[in-house]
Amino acid sequence: MARAGLTPERLTQAGAELADEVGFEQVTVSALARRFDVKVASLYSHVRNSQDLKTRIALLALTELADRAAEALAGRAGKDALSALANVYRDYAREHPGRYAAAQLRLDPETAAASAGVRHAQMTRALLRGYDLTEPDQTHAVRLLGSVFHGYVSLELGGGFSHSAPDTDTTWTRILDALDTLLRNWPALPTDPRG
Repeated sequence: MARAGLTPERLTQAGAELADEVGFEQVTVSALARRFDVKVASLYSHVRNSQDLKTRIALLALTELADRAAEALAGRAGKDALSALANVYRDYAREHPGRYAAAQLRLDPETAAASAGVRHAQMTRALLRGYDLTEPDQTHAVRLLGSVFHGYVSLELGGGFSHSAPDTDTTWTRILDALDTLLRNWPALPTDPRG
């Protein structure tokens, strides 16, 4: 018998909390059923399977991140906006490591197009307009920022920088300084020597 009050939203929230506790890869319908002390079958009226549950957690994480980013970016431009966006990702990953991992889940094209991931791209592109980047350089810069933010945060969460000086906050600040300098001085495309 299913416990009263179970809904897809409640299960998604509980799954997100479980992801933060034990890691996103460990989240399954079975693990969630144990958390609610119900039979696994009783959850299948709310989620189709573990992949559906993980997709729901990913969508929740993307929405939470987008909401935080929108609030942090309001009224900011240039390096101030760059730092605000970067810090949203880093802080979220530290607070919610399982949800942060969920936000990296590869979604099918239709789900991705309807997700808050679109808002992330729009906010990043808006930030880059302050650096006067146009296409295709804007797309290159979006990819660069995503790679640097995610790469650094993932390595930091994994303990990759814990055995050396300087501290990771100092390095993070220097990276943001370097990114700002790069974005303000984006290299021009080489000209074709064939004319």
